Amino acid sequence: MNKLADTEIRVLHEALDDEYHAWAIYDQVIADFGEARPFINIRQAEARHIEALLGLFARYGLPVPVNPWPGKVERYASLQAACEAGVTAEIANGEMYERLLGQTQRNDILTVLRHLQEASQQRHLAAFQRCAQRGSAGGGGSGGRGAGNREGV
Repeated sequence: MNKLADTEIRVLHEALDDEYHAWAIYDQVIADFGEARPFINIRQAEARHIEALLGLFARYGLPVPVNPWPGKVERYASLQAACEAGVTAEIANGEMYERLLGQTQRNDILTVLRHLQEASQQRHLAAFQRCAQRGSAGGGGSGGRGAGNREGV
């Protein structure tokens, strides 16, 4: 049961592309607005997510695509807008992982996908919601406050 089905290969590619995209967006937000939370924490988490997926690529002998997203991602007019977009993106991310989970029975792949979905829905979404709420409450959405945030995975 070492050879992956084409569907499983597509699952891994879609998940990796999504994590690459997220990392590049958060990296761009940091370049545009500085080392703001939750972006600095979540960018680090995205790097760990990429590494987890790359472990599966290595296990199954799949060639690793390069990240096509740096310099080609959305840019936001404000940190507040980036936080709001983060909320929307994490909701979509959870839905994507739910769909991908139904396309394999391999425990190693399922474990990684569940972990990434949990991080997205339990930590990243909540962090972006707090960030968006701070901004809409007149805090400017700087994300720099609230050192107790736990965005990392």
